[in-house]
Amino acid sequence: MEDFLNQIRNDHHNFDKGQLSDHIGNDPFVFFHQWFKEAFDVKQPEENAFVLSTVSENGQPSSRILYLKELDDQGFVFYTNYASQKGAELSVHPKASMLFFWHQLERQVRIEGIVEKIDSASSDAYFSTRPRSSKLGAWASHQSQKLNSRDTLMDRLEELAGRYPEEVPRPPHWGGYKLIPTQIEFWQGRPSRLHDRLIFERDSIWSSDWKLFRKNP
Repeated sequence: MEDFLNQIRNDHHNFDKGQLSDHIGNDPFVFFHQWFKEAFDVKQPEENAFVLSTVSENGQPSSRILYLKELDDQGFVFYTNYASQKGAELSVHPKASMLFFWHQLERQVRIEGIVEKIDSASSDAYFSTRPRSSKLGAWASHQSQKLNSRDTLMDRLEELAGRYPEEVPRPPHWGGYKLIPTQIEFWQGRPSRLHDRLIFERDSIWSSDWKLFRKNP
């Protein structure tokens, strides 16, 4: 184990796959689209995966990996169980951060902002595209609650399959959120740990006036 830890400690990767100029436009959504497509084009595994961080009522942060499912000129949409830990925390503190990491391009995107539920019709439309097994799973899982055994979960799944032999409706406790950003940071790895960090920032989610500046690495 110590040899392994020493190997990790002495592994110094030098980033050299790109750079960020100060001239990346005035719309962070346009630039995110560009980077997102480049991650897709290089076949970055699970390019739409991101880390979502929320904060509990007592200030304890928690993080988990989710998938970006929709993107428009207002924000970033993901879907989950509203009764989950993340849902409970967002109901108390409707602020969160998202982190995309595309290691093949040596890039990160950090996004901070306000999180709101999307409308029911949009959640219905996305839920209808999910596989039947995932639809049933959304009903069967009391997400983030204690579970006596996996058998309990599978018994619920079997019961629900019988209850909904054809169409599976969207559970009322399941749907989408949109993170509307107030800050988006584009990070490009550079040699000697002197990375490029360009930040778009605005005063509120209603403002269209983005300020662009650079941060020290």
